[in-house]
Amino acid sequence: MVKELIGKKLKTMRLKNDMTIEGLAHKSGVSSNMISRIERGLTTPSVEILMKLANAFGMSISYFVEAAEKGSTVVHTKAGKGEPIFFFQDKHQIISLTQGLRDPSYTVFYDTIEKGCNSGEGDMVHVGEEFAMVVEGALDIFIEGQRYSLALGDSICFKGNLPHRWVNTHAGQTKILWIVAPAPDIAQHQP
Repeated sequence: MVKELIGKKLKTMRLKNDMTIEGLAHKSGVSSNMISRIERGLTTPSVEILMKLANAFGMSISYFVEAAEKGSTVVHTKAGKGEPIFFFQDKHQIISLTQGLRDPSYTVFYDTIEKGCNSGEGDMVHVGEEFAMVVEGALDIFIEGQRYSLALGDSICFKGNLPHRWVNTHAGQTKILWIVAPAPDIAQHQP
């Protein structure tokens, strides 16, 4: 069962990053044959291999192993101690505040975004709803092409199936509290 869970999570993360097995092999230093075997649930990778794969995505090794645990009905997160689930070149860091919750119907992220960082060139679309509140700084969110400027304390909620993207418009770091329902794969089984 652990082999299958790790394999599924690896394949999901690789596809979400629009990466081929060969691309991941090059970036991680793990052979494409080993990656293929892991994804198909044919082998349990060593801790060293899991660390290389996690590093290739800028993630913690816990992403791969947490789903193997049952999860908890209560998750208490001390200030600054959430589970890191995403890093992008020191510009964007997402911390999960609900990691480890069993069968969540939502997830909460604390997002730290450096000056000028944005969600990418294309719009995002997904099922469910999102809520965002600016804890520090400022953020522009574009929903169906319309700009919504959020300053300290401002919030917005919207349907995830509306094309959306964001950009940090603050002169420095911006911090956002996101609530996403239903919990996306990245938060349900891992990070």
